[in-house]
Amino acid sequence: MTDASGWLVLAAGAHLGFQLTVTLVVYPALADVPPDRWTAAHEAHSRRITPVVGVVYVGLLAAVAAALLREPLTTGTVVAAVAAAVSMALTAAGAAPLHGRLGRGHDPRVLHRLLLVDRLRLVGALACAAGAVVAL
Repeated sequence: MTDASGWLVLAAGAHLGFQLTVTLVVYPALADVPPDRWTAAHEAHSRRITPVVGVVYVGLLAAVAAALLREPLTTGTVVAAVAAAVSMALTAAGAAPLHGRLGRGHDPRVLHRLLLVDRLRLVGALACAAGAVVAL
């Protein structure tokens, strides 16, 4: 694949798959952890998920940058780029600080906010993938 829009589709698809897994499997499992086992479970989750987030987001960022720099700007490319930025901003400004608070102890209200932010990230990942496909 030498075309930037193809790489964008690949990265957006990986991001969407990752986000679907987090939203439908990982976070529901984490939310089911009883408060007395929360600290260990949350620490293990954070340790395991961080490198995956890094790989997915670095790949997505690189693909978006390449598409924006090498392609004529299309509506699909712009939608994918904006949606990717929204997902990453929600992670940096929403999910990461909420995880920081949850790392200090189980709090159902904070966990509920994390699940809401996560659903918004899923919407961003869906929009990013749709935009990437349209950009083809």
